[in-house]
Amino acid sequence: MYIFIRWFVLSLILMFVAWILPDVEVNNILAAFVATFMFSVVNIFIKPVLILLTIPINILTLGLFMLVINAVLFAFVAWLVPGFEVDGFLAALLGSMIFSLMSVFVCI
Repeated sequence: MYIFIRWFVLSLILMFVAWILPDVEVNNILAAFVATFMFSVVNIFIKPVLILLTIPINILTLGLFMLVINAVLFAFVAWLVPGFEVDGFLAALLGSMIFSLMSVFVCI
């Protein structure tokens, strides 16, 4: 039951991010549910591989390259899910930062 509540709350956070940022668009709640699910799948399977591949640049940038990885994954999920759109890298960067920060504070 906790997983479904967390999924619902993360979907609401994604809708809030789309409401705040004009370049991030979520058409309906179903698209938010699918995007949240896909974002979880991408974070489980693709993100660790990207982190391992970019260890040298992460060391050089003192971990700030992780923001770029999160933005790329946020844009990738927007590319995968119909009804969830991100226009530009800056919108993906800001959207991923807001989504990550809010999910940390809300879903503890």
